[in-house]
Amino acid sequence: MNYELPESLKIGGVEYSIRSGYRAVLDVCAALTDPKLSGQEKTLSAMCAFYPQYEDIPPDCWDEAMKKLCWFIDCGQEPHGGRKSPRLVDWEQDFHIIAAPVNRVLGMEIRRKTGPEDYGIHWWTFVSAYQEIGDCTFAQVVRIRDQKARGKDLDKQDREWYRRNKDLVDLKTQYTDADQAVFEAYSGA
Repeated sequence: MNYELPESLKIGGVEYSIRSGYRAVLDVCAALTDPKLSGQEKTLSAMCAFYPQYEDIPPDCWDEAMKKLCWFIDCGQEPHGGRKSPRLVDWEQDFHIIAAPVNRVLGMEIRRKTGPEDYGIHWWTFVSAYQEIGDCTFAQVVRIRDQKARGKDLDKQDREWYRRNKDLVDLKTQYTDADQAVFEAYSGA
């Protein structure tokens, strides 16, 4: 059993400090899913957000550094094989409905900053609380997203809730600058 909350990771035999708070990891997730960034830009942005001294990591160790970053985001779990499941959570879009139930579980306000470099509670603590949020608006949103993604019909009550909360449930599509330019050219915007 591992009782520790990692604050550093060993890469190429050298220990590197990490930004282990949930805010930093959410910044990493935002960088890795940004459609406006190339694969290399996503990697560089993620490494900059996660490793305070990323420039000290030798380029031949970047692959290992990214694998360790992903291992950390997965809370020390090895990747699971199998089918890819539908995307049900968008951390940026959903954060405002995730914070309150995580606050309830932890008994504290997670958005409060105590200093300029404060990245908040440890990511693994945040994920543990997130997994325990129980019945709340966010759980309802995810449940309806899951049913819709699987092509299942919503019952009358869920259809009404979805109709009233469509903006919460529907995941926003992010477009690249090139896609946006095409849309604007055709729409005359």
